[in-house]
Amino acid sequence: MKPIICRCFVLVIFILVLRTILLFPFPGVHWFQQRGYFWIPTSTASNSQLGVRRDKFVEVPQIVWGLNNQKIAFARAILTARFLNRTLLMPSLSASLFYKEIDLLEPISFDKLFHLEKFNSLCYGFIRLGRYSDLLNQTKPFELRKGSGRKWTKERDLNQLKQCKENSIDKFEVIRIAGKHPFLWHDHWPVRDYSKIFECLVLVDEIENEAMKVTSRIREIGVKERSKVDIARNELNSDGSEDQPTPPYIAVHMRIEKDWMIHCKKLEQKSNISQICSSKEEIMERVAHITGLRQPIVVYLAVADSLLEDGSVLSGWKDGLLPYEKKRLGVWDIYTKHPYLIRSAIDYEVCSRADVFVGNSFSTFSGLIVLSRTQKLIGMGITRACGIDVGFASYAYNILGESGGPKMWMTDMSASSLQSISYGTNNISCYSGSKAMLL
Repeated sequence: MKPIICRCFVLVIFILVLRTILLFPFPGVHWFQQRGYFWIPTSTASNSQLGVRRDKFVEVPQIVWGLNNQKIAFARAILTARFLNRTLLMPSLSASLFYKEIDLLEPISFDKLFHLEKFNSLCYGFIRLGRYSDLLNQTKPFELRKGSGRKWTKERDLNQLKQCKENSIDKFEVIRIAGKHPFLWHDHWPVRDYSKIFECLVLVDEIENEAMKVTSRIREIGVKERSKVDIARNELNSDGSEDQPTPPYIAVHMRIEKDWMIHCKKLEQKSNISQICSSKEEIMERVAHITGLRQPIVVYLAVADSLLEDGSVLSGWKDGLLPYEKKRLGVWDIYTKHPYLIRSAIDYEVCSRADVFVGNSFSTFSGLIVLSRTQKLIGMGITRACGIDVGFASYAYNILGESGGPKMWMTDMSASSLQSISYGTNNISCYSGSKAMLL
C-alpha cells in the first residue's frame, strides 16, 4: 500500500505544480502557446506584433528630396525592416527640397506630418514604426553600409539583407543602415506592398484640415458656377434650390516649369522616347478632349510655386473649363505658412481626391496619386476599366489617348517592384476605351 500511496502523493504534487505554472506564469514568459497541433514554449510574444518584433530595430538616414520620393524612400525602408522582422525607428523627413534649398534643409519628424498611432493601427501585423524611446540600448548599433556603383547589383543587395538575419548580426538591438539615401536602394518589394503602406499614411489633423479647406473652396466655386448656368437654363426648382450632387472638379498636375522641361528633354534623348514632355498648350488641348464631363467644371492646377506669378497658366483654356491655382482660388495663405513638404502634401490630397486627375506618367508625384486612386478603384470592384464607363478616372496627358484626349491611366498592381512600372508608358495598364462619367 505504501508505494501506491507515495505514487498518488507524487502525482498530486505534480498536478498542483503544473496548475500553478499555467495559472501564474513567470512575468514575460508564456510557457505554452499553440502552433498547429503542437505546444511549444515561447518568451518573445510580448515583443512581437504578429511577427513584427518590438525589441529589434532598423535605423535609416534622414529621408530627403520631394514629398513622393520621401514616401517611396520611407516605404522602402520599412519594407526592409519587415524583411528583417524588425521595427523601423521613426525616421526624420525633410521639410524642404534637398537640391533646391540646401541652406533651408531642416529635418521634420514623421509624426508632424502623419499619424504614428493610426499608421501602426492600419498596418498592424504587416509592418511597425517605433520611437527612439522604445530602445533599451543594450548593445551598440550594428552599422550596415549599403554598397554603391554598378557592381552593387540587386542580388548582392538582397544577399546582404539575408546575412543580417543570421544571429551574428540579428543579435544586435539596432541595425543602422548607412550610406546612400533609401530612395536609391535596390527595390525588392512588390507594388501591392507599397500600396498597403501608402494607405496607412494618414495626415495629422492639422494638415488634413488644411487640405479640406482647399477642396471645400474648389467645390464651393463649382457650385456657384453651376448655379449660374442652371439659372440661365431655368433648371432650378421652384424654391430656388438645385436637385444636383456636389459639382465635381478636375485636378491637373502641370509639369511645365523650366527645371522639369530641361530634365524631361534629356530623358527623352536618353531613352529615345518622345512622350515625356508636354507643353502647356498640349496639356490644355488634351484635357479639353476628355469626354463625359458636364461643364462648367473647375480645373485645379497643381503647379510649382514659381509658376504662380505667370498668369499665362490660367489663359487659353477651352470654354467650360475654369482654371484655378492657389492664388486665384484664394487659398495661398494656407500654403505660405507651411514648409515645402507640407505644401506638397496638401496638393497631393487635393489631386488625389479630385473626381478626375490628369498628370504626367513620368512624374513620381503623379504616379503615386494614380497608384492610390487605382487602389480605391480596386476597392470598388474595378480592376480593369477597358470598354466601360468609369468614375474617379485618371489620365496621363503626356500620352495621346482616344479622341485626341489624354491616355486613361491605372497602375499595374501586379508589378513585382515599384521600379519595374517606371512611371512611364509601361505604367499605363489597360484602361482605354473608357470615359469619365461625371454629372
